Amino acid sequence: NEQITERPKWDNKVQYLLTCIGFAVGLGNVWRFPYLCQIYGGGAFLIPYLIALVLEGLPLLHMELAIGQRLRTGSVGVWNSISPYLGGLGVASLVVSFLVGLFYNMILAWILWYFFHSFQSPLPWSDCPLNLNHTGYVTECEKSSPVTYFWYRETLNITPNIETGGSLQWWLVLCLASAWCLVYVCFIRGIETIGKATYVTATFPYLVLTIFLVRALTLSGATDGLIYLFTPNWETLKNPEVWLDAATQIFFSLSLAFGGLIAFSSYNPQKNNCEQDALIVGCVNSFTSIYASIPIFAILGFKANENYNNCRNWNIQTLTNTFNIGDENITLENYDDWLNYLNATDPLEVKSLGLKTCDLQTFLDDSGTGLAFIVFTEAVIKMPGSQVWAVLFFVMLFSLGLSSMFGNLEGVLTPLLDLHLVPSWIPKEIFTGLMCLTSFTVALIFTMGSGNYWLEIFNSYVGSVPLLIIAFFEIISVVYIYGINRFNDDIEWMTGRRPNIYWQVTWRFISPLMLFVVFVAYVVISAEKQPTYNAWNPDYVRKIPQLYNITGQNLLNHSKNKKYFLLYHPPTGVLPPC
Repeated sequence: NEQITERPKWDNKVQYLLTCIGFAVGLGNVWRFPYLCQIYGGGAFLIPYLIALVLEGLPLLHMELAIGQRLRTGSVGVWNSISPYLGGLGVASLVVSFLVGLFYNMILAWILWYFFHSFQSPLPWSDCPLNLNHTGYVTECEKSSPVTYFWYRETLNITPNIETGGSLQWWLVLCLASAWCLVYVCFIRGIETIGKATYVTATFPYLVLTIFLVRALTLSGATDGLIYLFTPNWETLKNPEVWLDAATQIFFSLSLAFGGLIAFSSYNPQKNNCEQDALIVGCVNSFTSIYASIPIFAILGFKANENYNNCRNWNIQTLTNTFNIGDENITLENYDDWLNYLNATDPLEVKSLGLKTCDLQTFLDDSGTGLAFIVFTEAVIKMPGSQVWAVLFFVMLFSLGLSSMFGNLEGVLTPLLDLHLVPSWIPKEIFTGLMCLTSFTVALIFTMGSGNYWLEIFNSYVGSVPLLIIAFFEIISVVYIYGINRFNDDIEWMTGRRPNIYWQVTWRFISPLMLFVVFVAYVVISAEKQPTYNAWNPDYVRKIPQLYNITGQNLLNHSKNKKYFLLYHPPTGVLPPC
């Protein structure tokens, strides 16, 4: 028809693949995936993740690429074409893409903030700042580390809990505005500019990751981090949350159910091997997740060893001063023997000293949404020419996030434009700008002192279970409403061969069954737990789990005082944020 004839096309196959890879390979690979590996005991998470990839991720990826290529329209148009009653699937994908784009671009704003500070010498997170009267260092920084202090205090200026909203942090507002402006510039001409931008944004990160990998493996303690990553804790596999988060991470990582992949594939010629495309994108994405985790965990091991030794050195200094022991008598090697001896001879005095608890495993387990920021910024301090390394790292991180934002925005704009919901007299460039401006305004909530807690809510609830639900109804719609035989005929017409037994079994039975089981497990777990989040405590200089205690009335009262209005009532009994 006329719409298909006039539809834009990719300049070449490489642009299309790089765009899909760039959309799939994003911050989730170096930010969310290592974070989930860490909180679930390292290597144990790889097992359910790879199972979910084979039985859920690849079949759904193939299905989305095929259906978009065959029907040549965005997510809303695709499902409306199958049945007018399925249009809600496309709308759901559109809403999820919009909401994920909000917090995703906030992460890009954090990256810009670090990037702008990377030209200073020394790097601002290499040393603690002096206190107000210049008699020593800021206490919060002394108790933690310069890197941690720069993240929680200088960057986020984080509040002690989510109820304390805090004010808008002007530096984050400016960075967020800059991030949205850059997204708009790259997106202004649609796939014409996106395709060219991905030559850089989709390939440059691999070069930087390789450089960091070589450097990370030379750091002391790197082995501890790698052992932590690749040694599975089998007990964690009994925890259904591990399987739930593995399944949802597949959707977040492969960017399934967002609508962006359907939109990108709709610009393909209909005679294109979408099966091969799905295998390439899926395998490259998962390889990148594991590949990026290696330098992160190597550096995490280095950081944990540094903090562990600093903790023990502090205790050694305290014991030396209190018991008048010679400076060289207590060392890191004989510290445990001395501590046991002093506990046996003068336990009350030792107890009164308030010695720190130094446990290497605890430092390895120290996690949070800022894992990649804290770990890599710690690493660049130790490298010669640290400013160059910092700039490289944050340009890489921004490239990953920017290429993913292309897909998020495409998942919103393409359905709206395909359905002609935008008046014809409004140019696409103007409409794109209005969408970016609207998103920027809504995302200002993340620039407050409590913004990181709100981002964890979005990260946990928006980019997880909604994707499972959308994907379940997508596959049911294709297999049982559109018809699996008709779908097989379409793929045979497009690729020249019929889908093999692997695709048939996963589409018909395994994938929908797994999606249903994971969702039921989520409901069961949700009914047993209260929602919690990790709040930064400046006194203990660590994150402490707290219950959400927010109601619409709390926020209404808060908004009257702060001159802005927010509405959020958290669902009862949902999973803790991941």
